[in-house]
Amino acid sequence: MKTIDYYMNLPYRLEIFPDPEEGGYVARYPDLPGCITVGNSMEDAVENAEDAKKEWLTAAVESGVDIAEPMKMDGYSGQFKLRLPKSLHRKLAEHSKEEGVSMNQYCVYLLSKNEAIEKV
Repeated sequence: MKTIDYYMNLPYRLEIFPDPEEGGYVARYPDLPGCITVGNSMEDAVENAEDAKKEWLTAAVESGVDIAEPMKMDGYSGQFKLRLPKSLHRKLAEHSKEEGVSMNQYCVYLLSKNEAIEKV
């Protein structure tokens, strides 16, 4: 039988997007249906997501629910180069600084936000 620690160490994809109605951010694991949480900042959302994932997995293991493992990402490195105008680069750098995150993290957030909007 697989343990909670086994599942906690798997690379489940985390999506984070702003909550326009309540403020703050929503975080969810698409491979774990119903595993969703919120936070006042992106950092809070990430921290709360880890707690939510552990609670979700604990409940699933105790209930005997089948737990899906993350979708395989073979063939994807998670990296790509992107060229953009200097003015956009500056704006992204400024916004990421305001949010207190790296520009890379901020761009991932923006891409995730757009992906979430497209699914609605």
